[in-house]
Amino acid sequence: MGSKAKGRTVMEVGADGVAVITIINPPVNSLSFDVLNSLKENYDQALRRDDVKAIVFTGANGKFSVGFDISAFGAIGGGHKDFAVEHSSLDFAAEHSRPRYGSVEILSDTLEAAKKPSVAAINGLALGGGLEVAMACHARLSTPTAQLGLPEIPLGVIPGFGGTQRLPRLVGLPKALEMLLTSKPVKGEEAFALGLVDAIVSPSELVSTARRWALDILECRRPWVASLYRTDKLEPLGEAKEILKFARAQARKQAPNLKHPLICINVIEEGIISGPRAGLLKEAEALEELLLSDTCKSLVHFFFAQRGTSKVPGVAVPGLVPRRVRKVAIIGGGLMGSGIATALIRSNYPVILKEVNEKVLQAAIGRVRANLQSQVKKGRMTQEKFEKTSSLLKGVLDYEGFKDVDMVIEAVFEEVSLKQQIFADLEKCCPPHCILASNTSTIDLSLIGERTKSQDRIVGAHFSSPAHVMPLLEIVRTNQTSPQVIVDLLDIGKKIKKTPVVVGNCTGFALNRMFFPYSQSAHFLAEHGANVYQIDNAITKFGMPMGPFRLVDLVGFGVGVATSMEFFQNFPERTYKSMIVPLMVEDGRAGESTRKGFYVYDDKRKAKPDPEVQKYIEKAREITGASIDPKLSKLSEKDIVEMIFFPVVNEACRVLDEGIAVKAADLDVAAVMGMGFPPYRGGIIFWADSLGSKYIYSRLEEWSKTYGEFYKPCAYLAERAAKGAPLLNAVPLQSSPVGQAKSRL
Repeated sequence: MGSKAKGRTVMEVGADGVAVITIINPPVNSLSFDVLNSLKENYDQALRRDDVKAIVFTGANGKFSVGFDISAFGAIGGGHKDFAVEHSSLDFAAEHSRPRYGSVEILSDTLEAAKKPSVAAINGLALGGGLEVAMACHARLSTPTAQLGLPEIPLGVIPGFGGTQRLPRLVGLPKALEMLLTSKPVKGEEAFALGLVDAIVSPSELVSTARRWALDILECRRPWVASLYRTDKLEPLGEAKEILKFARAQARKQAPNLKHPLICINVIEEGIISGPRAGLLKEAEALEELLLSDTCKSLVHFFFAQRGTSKVPGVAVPGLVPRRVRKVAIIGGGLMGSGIATALIRSNYPVILKEVNEKVLQAAIGRVRANLQSQVKKGRMTQEKFEKTSSLLKGVLDYEGFKDVDMVIEAVFEEVSLKQQIFADLEKCCPPHCILASNTSTIDLSLIGERTKSQDRIVGAHFSSPAHVMPLLEIVRTNQTSPQVIVDLLDIGKKIKKTPVVVGNCTGFALNRMFFPYSQSAHFLAEHGANVYQIDNAITKFGMPMGPFRLVDLVGFGVGVATSMEFFQNFPERTYKSMIVPLMVEDGRAGESTRKGFYVYDDKRKAKPDPEVQKYIEKAREITGASIDPKLSKLSEKDIVEMIFFPVVNEACRVLDEGIAVKAADLDVAAVMGMGFPPYRGGIIFWADSLGSKYIYSRLEEWSKTYGEFYKPCAYLAERAAKGAPLLNAVPLQSSPVGQAKSRL
């Protein structure tokens, strides 16, 4: 098991008696099983050889090591339970009395306890197991820009090579907890200030200095330190317990559904109270358990799903490379347009922002500056950087400045005729190579561009709100969109730090198409007796950043009504037309922007339930003829979650079957990055498979008999359920799935 690539280490012994062991496993020198076996062989040889006095560890091509080969984690999602044992033993079991803890003991009992000193020469990246190997050395030297960190928590696990024990002893408990629980790396300069590394050295002198340092340790000119047994950086026991108690409270508050951050804290505490050896054993036991957890499986699946979104059928044309985009224009500076402009100028793209009049334009520019200013207040941007970034934005009232733009993103209100007119104007005033993109969230792109002759350069660039914060970029391709335009947008998405997902063209595309039942089901439940705030509470406890009613308040009722109308018109047989929002709009309630929606808002945008909402629900019942169902007024949290999300799963199945998305994993990424679906559940499809297609089908079928077509399971889901088959990576039912996918993508 492990990486298919044959990683290795090489050892060179110099005339000075220092053995330099170099990790070689492109591109980032991960610790695959091949590398670890080779590392052990060379290290054992260095200890045996009489001509070797000291040892230096480093990595090839300017990178130390990013730690354990994450590709091996893919086995977890496939249910290979032997993986956990193999990971913890790392083929060293034969040499140790407790096989499960071999990976820990090879560092503490062999490397750290060796009679020959070792020094880590760190350049580039030292992450995860790579940093843990370095921490087991007797000294660490780093370049100023090297990045050092332990990023295991986002994968549902904890460090397994002693990181939970050595890091607190090197940098102190508060900083160690911060680095472990946030997984944020530190650069070389900060690592030196913290005591994580012993000196900062230029890249050209790194290895030569490390060689001399190792000999200095041997000859007692520098301290010979075993990190595992240091105590000078640890706080007194009482103070340490208070720090750990605070960390637990923060972890429960920030991630109430996750156990592994708390397990990480417990493991650290074990080492402080019972000693580092006890901590190492508890770390190994915890890691073995976590590797088999649903959380780890989900997060590893999502990790690979994220990295697979750029693999798009029909786009990898030989010789096709991204064109340089020098200037971007945006039409419409509302919430979305200003957010898109913010994302672009933060990545150094010059932007011209067009609005209808000076007053509206200045308000739009003000929103962009406010977005940037919030970064200054949070310490993420200097005032100098703020001024420089702001200068990249120019406001205009006409198309005069569009003569030399490389891309235009239309971000106006969801009105077909308005968008059609804009695209007709753009074709006349933009250069022939200019990409014509729309940020529409629901409207078919073919309809938007039907007055133009430039169908090959029309594309959807759908950002999630707020655009400068949410990481998803949904790239929507029509039958005519050229591969060059897709390649260009994939490149832009990467440069503005978004995760792109390429999908086919239809009403709502992939993200909004599969999630339109999310809010509609919530409104259905409310009109039939469920409590609005109980629904939101259940959904946030499930892991969403906010419930469906709080969400519609945030995006605004105008957007909600406009997008809902698109779905009513295109999928009338399976939409639920609630009257609650239209009635509230008539009364001047439009969501957070008016401080009144399903919640009322104070000056700090804090939401508070509003008893007045009930009168709108009751009036809506009178209009639609909906009656209160006693069962719905007493729903458990589990039932609420299922009645809200199973229709989403059902629509996601249709999206897959129609070839709007070619990979179920792409829908998982879209759900997490566009809607805030909890990543520790793996995404909407991965989560559905954890429950089983048969169970989801049976529940939807039961509800459809009681409540109608809205809950009726689709043919794709029915077929998977009949076979008891998973939804992930399933083949569409269409008679010609490849052709269908190509027509959409």
